Amino acid sequence: MQKTFLSSLLIMVFLNLLIKPLALFGIDATVQNRVGPSEYGLYFSLLNLSVILNILLDLGINNFTTKRIAQRPEIAKRYFGRIFSFRFLLFFIYFFSTLALATLLNYSTKAIYLLCILGINQFFIISTAYCRSHFAGFHFFKTDAFISVLDRFLLILLGGFVLFSPFSKWTMSIEIFIWIQFICYFTTFCVAMIILYKHIEKPLFKWDISFSFSFLKRSMPYALLIVLMLLYTRLDGVMLERMHKNGAYESGIFAQGFRLLDALYMFGMIFAGLLFPMFSKQLKNDTTAVKPLLKTAGNLLISGAILIVLVAVFNSYYLLHLIYFKVNEAIPAFQWLMFGFLAICMNFIFGTLLTANGSMRVLNITSAGGIIVNFGLNLWLIPEHGAVGAAFASFITQSFTAIIQFLYCLKVFKLSISIKTISKYLFFIGLLIALSIWQVKSDYLIFFQFLLGTSLMFALSFIDFQNLKELFLKSDKFK
Repeated sequence: MQKTFLSSLLIMVFLNLLIKPLALFGIDATVQNRVGPSEYGLYFSLLNLSVILNILLDLGINNFTTKRIAQRPEIAKRYFGRIFSFRFLLFFIYFFSTLALATLLNYSTKAIYLLCILGINQFFIISTAYCRSHFAGFHFFKTDAFISVLDRFLLILLGGFVLFSPFSKWTMSIEIFIWIQFICYFTTFCVAMIILYKHIEKPLFKWDISFSFSFLKRSMPYALLIVLMLLYTRLDGVMLERMHKNGAYESGIFAQGFRLLDALYMFGMIFAGLLFPMFSKQLKNDTTAVKPLLKTAGNLLISGAILIVLVAVFNSYYLLHLIYFKVNEAIPAFQWLMFGFLAICMNFIFGTLLTANGSMRVLNITSAGGIIVNFGLNLWLIPEHGAVGAAFASFITQSFTAIIQFLYCLKVFKLSISIKTISKYLFFIGLLIALSIWQVKSDYLIFFQFLLGTSLMFALSFIDFQNLKELFLKSDKFK
């Protein structure tokens, strides 16, 4: 299973490195530079609002489906058509709830119009994710990897044409950008449906109210977890734009720092997406079977996150200046957001393990605590400190949830952390910080950091030579 994880991880990382950074920094960041922080800040707030309520489109169905199909692949045909038909009812509930909330928050007519398109986009995103939950459950990781980057690839083509082509008749605006996203998400959804349709042998699409609500009852713990997590991770952008006296501008500043975190978040999601069906399959028979995979994935992701956080914090101006014209105001918020990335990676590992184990009660209680912490800190910090306050609140919230999930995993799975392991991580962090301070004014600091960091990851066995040897000598085959 470790070999399967590493093989799949390489495929997913390669495709995501090839496509998503270009879409995020080449297209999305260019759009922000073109339209300005205030207009983009409004878009960022509306996007967060559309994401917060998208749980009404899913209600935990995707995660529950991945787990069930990983354990019982034969149920896919029986479930797919009836569940997908039920999604149309969920879409209407989501759509009108989102518009009602936007009206309550006193958004303008133009903003509500843009929110309508973003809401439809969320339907396609969640529906595509439902198709991908089947691919993950079947362990069709190559197919899943292809679908995961298709929308961004199309965004590069269409957005790049409008932004950079001399033949383009359009000037980029937020409205045009959102419509381009609509085309990309719709096309990706259609492709995913066509591919999945071949694998599950012509599913029957019909409305089955008793089945839908029975299935929904079993998926509700997953739904509650998702909505709680969305609230404590997405409240910042909405509260910032609504509460601060210069909210749209501050939201734009926050978005500058958030964009790199969002790019890194995508790669963390690769780990979670691969680990969830694997953990689910292993936990079906033996709770201790996950330990080797947990150690391999945990060491790789946590050590990599430490390296990335220190690179980002010590090179904040340089990294932001590569993307934006004006960056000085965004640096403090960016640094706090990046400190939170380490906690986010811990959640990807231990939160995914607890989800696969069905430990939904502790996850939901932890996430509810995260909402209280995040809302309280934002309420206190945003009016005076703006984007920096929101970023600090995000860091504290992510750290709070990560520590609780980690400690609970130690108890449930009888994990142990040796003094040797702690010493290795302290040595790893200490050397990287010492190098960063020593070479802080060097033009080659990033190069030195990555050279030392990757060398230490191998030397300290955070990346296991034996696993890599098996990976390249005898890789698994995937459909």
